[in-house]
Amino acid sequence: MAGPTTRQRGERQQESSGPPLVRRLGRLRLRMIVILAVAVVLVGAGSVWVLYGSSWLRVTRVPVSGTRVLTPAEVRAAAAVPVGSPMVSVDTGGIEARLRRKLPRIGAVEVTRSWPHGIELKVTERTPVLLVRKGSGFVEVDREGVRFATVPQPPKGVPLLRISASGTGPAAASLRRFGTDRLTREAVRIAGDLPRAVGSLTRTVLVRSYDDVELELADGRTVAWGSAENGRAKARSLTALMKAASGARHFDVSVPTAPASSGS
Repeated sequence: MAGPTTRQRGERQQESSGPPLVRRLGRLRLRMIVILAVAVVLVGAGSVWVLYGSSWLRVTRVPVSGTRVLTPAEVRAAAAVPVGSPMVSVDTGGIEARLRRKLPRIGAVEVTRSWPHGIELKVTERTPVLLVRKGSGFVEVDREGVRFATVPQPPKGVPLLRISASGTGPAAASLRRFGTDRLTREAVRIAGDLPRAVGSLTRTVLVRSYDDVELELADGRTVAWGSAENGRAKARSLTALMKAASGARHFDVSVPTAPASSGS
């Protein structure tokens, strides 16, 4: 087999005997690449160890905020945050799901990592706008119609639902047509639209039929509300009417554009 030609031998000799500075720079570049690669590996391994293997950055605190009826201890127990686990491994979505499932009173929850050692739980409890009697207790219902808790005593300032639709008259016909659940939802809509001052005074939301709902206030005054339609307009009319006729005993805002009052 023929060996390299004279030309090829000359080219190889020229490459191996290039300028010394160029050869040194090439070796230095290679050395730097190796050093950088080793550094990246070491930093990555160190980061993994710090996040998962060390005693640093582990959960030691679970602060709770936003509770009103619930206690922080109840929230922590339902959340079941894995105290002692690495912060980075905590499943915040799973914690949120557990809180919603175990504590229906919670309407919204935010689970955040509070570095270096805390998992913070920020909860927003549902606010009842209506009570439904159930046996000897009361079911709390929020403005979305969610029945989220049963309590032995009625909370102050939350009206009680009463559906009066017995017999064979229009009220009974309305109950047969719409059903208790539908009438309850309409009552919830009305309770959610009440002006704050009126809502705190309302003791009973009396549903006689779909379009015949009356509010019974704590001081004996009554409000004919009608149906749940145009709730905001009715709320504005009622607020203005109660100021203009403060001595009246009965208010009618079933037609919000033509409110009326009577009694003294």
